[in-house]
Amino acid sequence: MWKLTSRALGGLVTVWFFGNFVCCWFQHSSNNGRPQTQHSDRTSDGQDQSCLCHLTGVLDDCFCDVESIDVFNNFKIYPQIKKLTERDYFRYYRVNLKRPCPFWPDDGHCSIKDCHVEPCPEVRGHSLPHCHSFSSTSECEQAKELGAINSTLSNQSKEAFADWTRHDDAQDHFCELDDETSPDAEYVDLLLNPERYTGYKGPSAWRVWNSIYEENCFKPRSVYRPLNPLAPSRGESEASACFYDWLEGLCLEKRVFYRLISGLHSSINIHLCAEYLLDEGWGRAVWGPNIQEFRLRFDTAETKGEGTRRLKNLYFLYLIELRALYKVAPYFERAIVNLYTGNAEEDGETKELLLRIFNEIKTFPMHFDEKSMFAGNKIEAKTLKEEFRLHFKNISRIMDCVGCSKCRLWGKLQTQGLGTALKILFSEKEIQNLPEHSPSKGFQLTRHEIVALINAFARLSTSIHQLHNFRLMLKEKG
Repeated sequence: MWKLTSRALGGLVTVWFFGNFVCCWFQHSSNNGRPQTQHSDRTSDGQDQSCLCHLTGVLDDCFCDVESIDVFNNFKIYPQIKKLTERDYFRYYRVNLKRPCPFWPDDGHCSIKDCHVEPCPEVRGHSLPHCHSFSSTSECEQAKELGAINSTLSNQSKEAFADWTRHDDAQDHFCELDDETSPDAEYVDLLLNPERYTGYKGPSAWRVWNSIYEENCFKPRSVYRPLNPLAPSRGESEASACFYDWLEGLCLEKRVFYRLISGLHSSINIHLCAEYLLDEGWGRAVWGPNIQEFRLRFDTAETKGEGTRRLKNLYFLYLIELRALYKVAPYFERAIVNLYTGNAEEDGETKELLLRIFNEIKTFPMHFDEKSMFAGNKIEAKTLKEEFRLHFKNISRIMDCVGCSKCRLWGKLQTQGLGTALKILFSEKEIQNLPEHSPSKGFQLTRHEIVALINAFARLSTSIHQLHNFRLMLKEKG
């Protein structure tokens, strides 16, 4: 009893210390200029104090606080999840980047002209990507180059993929395989194609996100999102108040849906700010954090108060996927599950690292309680769950409308990862009844889903870690 009390007291002291420390991390200004480099802006201390110290306290729709997540992620999860995604099982992702947009004519090339990936000659029946070299001077050509997929793969990797497929085909599959079975699907090395700034912007990019928010977040067209350029000019504060009055009036499930999409959008924007093209001098690109670009997307003044809400939705999404990993741990703890690459020693080390991460996740005391979702009347709950699933499936299809190959890659991976997390949260009974020494016919994850799940969560973990870095830089500049 005494040991438990000491541990709890120690945890409270740790959270209190880091909570007070974290609140002073975030400082920045409301400079309106567009960035050139991470050192391109000059602001006063008073302006720097206007911002992200608001990112603190308890999150909506759950009982967890920002400070606890910061400490847990940055010191316990991030270092390990980063190592895990560098292992062979998780660094290669099979994806179809050639599927046409099902909703409107593909106009993405107006912003990144001719950015595509050509297949290599087939290797044992599998078409693998070929890497193009581009040279450019204009902004459009720069976007084309930055958005291109680096599909360099060794012959040894190509041989291994054929072996992986033979192994996977021998497993039981009980879910839609999607890109994994497409003849146009190709393996991509995620380490050679990091998520970062590509120059993809303009009408094509805006159309994708606008379609996601306006047509798939259970929102009537009469309610306008804050900062929507199509909203009537009746006053931004009035439009914002109307939107959040509407959002709070929704049932929990529909509020959660919106916050998941907003959190994903915020995470992607953080990656673009943290890995920004700062310089191309002497033929060598220099990537790094762009503080002013970060301010433009999240500063309280620049976003009329929306920045803090966006970042809190990122933390909410992190909790959802963290909870999914907690729930799915028994699936991976079974001896029958191995993360196969053909190298038995590496496969064992990879699974051992994954299980260590699961053990850390089990120690987190403030998990999201998904049991509050889809409760009540069984018929209504079933209908709502199906509507929830179809809306999310539609968003995953919109990712095929992204005009930049690299952006499409990471968009598809992260929506697939979130979809897998939701599948896990809605399959609690099936996971509880998993057989220890035989394949499960009630719940199964494909390699495609596992790789997407872990990498998607790693992206969120990285975003929260990058927020920590921005806090330190902003404090130093102040």
